[in-house]
Amino acid sequence: MYAKLKLITGNANRPLAEEVARYAGIPLADIDLFKFSNDESFVKINDNVRGADVFVIQPTCRPVNDNLMDLLIIIDALKRASAQRINCVIPYYAYARSDKKDQPRVPITAKLVADLITVAGADRVITVDLHADQIQGFFNIPVDHLFSIPSFARYFQSMKMDNVVVVSPDSGGAIRARALAKRLDCGLAIGDKRRSGNNDQTELLNIIGDVAGKTAILFDDIIDTGGSLIKVAHALHKQGTQRIFAACTHGVLSGSAVENLEASPIEKLFVTNTIPLVEEKANCQKIVQLSIAEMLAVAIKKIHIEESLSVLFR
Repeated sequence: MYAKLKLITGNANRPLAEEVARYAGIPLADIDLFKFSNDESFVKINDNVRGADVFVIQPTCRPVNDNLMDLLIIIDALKRASAQRINCVIPYYAYARSDKKDQPRVPITAKLVADLITVAGADRVITVDLHADQIQGFFNIPVDHLFSIPSFARYFQSMKMDNVVVVSPDSGGAIRARALAKRLDCGLAIGDKRRSGNNDQTELLNIIGDVAGKTAILFDDIIDTGGSLIKVAHALHKQGTQRIFAACTHGVLSGSAVENLEASPIEKLFVTNTIPLVEEKANCQKIVQLSIAEMLAVAIKKIHIEESLSVLFR
């Protein structure tokens, strides 16, 4: 059944790919991927992939442009090696926040990345928690959009917390936060913020919803510098929230994010392993990383045998 299924990974997140391979019971294919002294990337697929259904596990995390380029040349190598189908498993999709032309003379980079992946020869994309749902429409190939909400919900249910409220840092994430609140059977609050310019600076105006005396779970898709999330956490603290947790699918954690988190009223930040954590971040006592490897392994096997993925949304 799985004789023609091949798993390949680049260098972006090898620990995640190895964990996916263990859950799937399928070894990673052997490839050489490195840079020449002139900074150009090179790839060679050492295993036979002719007629194979290949899944390339490669998030486009930091270094973003290197990992994106590696993904593109892996796709090209597979296409020229006569792979039957090339499926790109991109747990973290870079440039997703550049999804619209909201200023004069700016690009829609998320669309450009979709075009690059498609032109390179990808037949399908599997991704997790896109920043904007419309990015699926940027592709003219199938996109399977998976969600971390079931994984987070199961974890929070196991913590057996009382008097919980899920908080979206802004109105844009309200649908995402409402979905988690529904699974946890709890209330919802929303941070009202205003972003200015391109420097990640935001102004928090208000918290909409009842948070006093409650255990708050701040829920978002990405934590980058952490500025917005931590501002909302301070506002919740001032409004009498008893305990504050945060959960974000993609732990980008740029700049001084870890230091800011340590100094914040957030007790724990839960992230998934769509992006690998460097040692400094992994050693932070406030950061807990949950794995999505089993979900990806199930998705890969079901796509290979042409079965529905609906079981992953329960």
